[in-house]
Amino acid sequence: MGMPYAEVIGDPIAHSKSPLIHKFWLEKLAIKGDYRAVQVTPADLHVYLVDRARDPEWRGCNVTSPLKRAVLPFMAHVDREASRAGAVNVITPAPGGTRKGRNTDVLAVAELLRQFSRPSYKNHVATYVQIVGAGGAARAAATGAREAGYGDFDVFNRSIEHAHELAASIGAPFGKGNPLGALGPIRKLDDGPEDQRYSHVVINATPLGMSGQPPVPIDLSTYYPDTIVLDMVYSPVETPLIREARAFRLATIDGLQMLVAQAAHAFHSFFGQPSPRQYDAELRALLTR
Repeated sequence: MGMPYAEVIGDPIAHSKSPLIHKFWLEKLAIKGDYRAVQVTPADLHVYLVDRARDPEWRGCNVTSPLKRAVLPFMAHVDREASRAGAVNVITPAPGGTRKGRNTDVLAVAELLRQFSRPSYKNHVATYVQIVGAGGAARAAATGAREAGYGDFDVFNRSIEHAHELAASIGAPFGKGNPLGALGPIRKLDDGPEDQRYSHVVINATPLGMSGQPPVPIDLSTYYPDTIVLDMVYSPVETPLIREARAFRLATIDGLQMLVAQAAHAFHSFFGQPSPRQYDAELRALLTR
């Protein structure tokens, strides 16, 4: 009898930290199992899924770029979060050799944003979630923010057409698409904390800030002090966006927190046990060596 295993698939995939995370949890829980990284291109996807359906030890896979939308036609079942995000990042076997698609990025964004209390000052009107990007990660981020209770969105992207498309699909009453260069807060420059009427959540759902990429074009010094900044990039962990947010003492969620949070939901689906989150500090140290 073989060993149960799960995988992460994408192209490229060698950079993925998912095997470190899942193997760490398997070891802590003394579960006999494995987790692997496998390079799969869109052209290879059908063959990969058919092959895995024949393997009784396969427990599923995480899905990363560029496959999160490409896998949708191969799913017999798609959960609510994946359906709303229009993307799948976790696949598990389903009855009859079929597959179920989930989106744990949505769950992670919602979970992480719920850690912060909502503004309750006298002049508060709304909190705008500013999504940087318009791809699958941006759609998951917007869906997760809605799950966390946020309802007002602006989308900023190099392609204004794609920004408009995502803003329209979110369905927020005042949300709209904007060019990337327009990224900035809704405020008057002479407003103080007691005068502020809007709050902001800024989510980077692009590769901007990743090693070798330019930073997100934003001036966080113009944002209010209750701004929350979430960067989905985890390499490097301290991106220029996160570094600047911390310099201004804004609330931050870095890409490693996001990666571990979504992985925890996937791990439970693959191996049937909750991930041992009491070891998060040890895991973070391992991932940042």
